[in-house]
Amino acid sequence: MFWTIIVLLVAIAMFLFGGVVVKSDGKKSATGQVLTQIVVHKTIKLVSILLIAGCVCRLYMPIYLTHTNPGILQDMVTAMQEQQNAEKNKAVRAYVRGHMGEMIADAPIWGNPDAKKTIFLWSDYSCPYCRRVHSELARVMESRDDVRVVLKNFSIHGELSDVPAKAVIAAKLQSNEKAAALDKKLMEKDYFTQDDMKDRAKLGDKIKKNVMALASGVGLDTAQLERDMKGAVVARELKNVRDLAQEFGISGTPYLIIGEQAFPGAIPFDQIMTALDK
Repeated sequence: MFWTIIVLLVAIAMFLFGGVVVKSDGKKSATGQVLTQIVVHKTIKLVSILLIAGCVCRLYMPIYLTHTNPGILQDMVTAMQEQQNAEKNKAVRAYVRGHMGEMIADAPIWGNPDAKKTIFLWSDYSCPYCRRVHSELARVMESRDDVRVVLKNFSIHGELSDVPAKAVIAAKLQSNEKAAALDKKLMEKDYFTQDDMKDRAKLGDKIKKNVMALASGVGLDTAQLERDMKGAVVARELKNVRDLAQEFGISGTPYLIIGEQAFPGAIPFDQIMTALDK
């Protein structure tokens, strides 16, 4: 801004006094010199006018954008986001088409495993926004039978996330239905309390005990579940979840891929349904 004002002042000075610099006695000057002086004088005027116009525009633009017409900033941001989303969706579409089987292989599936429409859901059981989108997805699943939700359990919050994420992945080895039932319980019930958080040294053990109680309640063999949680399938799926998060630039939860479109955040029922029908 400082240099813009300096340039503006210089341009005004050029416009007002530029002719003085090249002014001379026309009687003593050759005709060619007079013409040259006229050209130089007009050039200085033109350059000064252009500089003044440019500086005024530069100085006025912030006022225009922030006071006169601030809506244009929102339009610019929206257009940029739409462009970024279009590029991201193009990358997602290309990847999903080529790696669908790999993305599903070890993941728990909610709904009909052979459904024609697929929703990939990156979520964390300690995330309140994930619980919100989970309830919206439950409405979707109740209203149609052509959709499956592939659960990509993203363990973000350490010991708050690790045991439930591993348990639901391992539960798939007993059945998708039981894995989905455990997923539902973990999203609907608190598997740790604020009192549990006071003793961090025992928090992991308390969470494991509570998760196993929920697992037993949905009919899972908890002894087998504990063994499977330490196995290769769970390790491979957690790695796949992390690798895909890096591939798609996922840094938080929830994150959905519906068909071939990416949706970061807890999107509502209507938006999910619209995306499924595209």
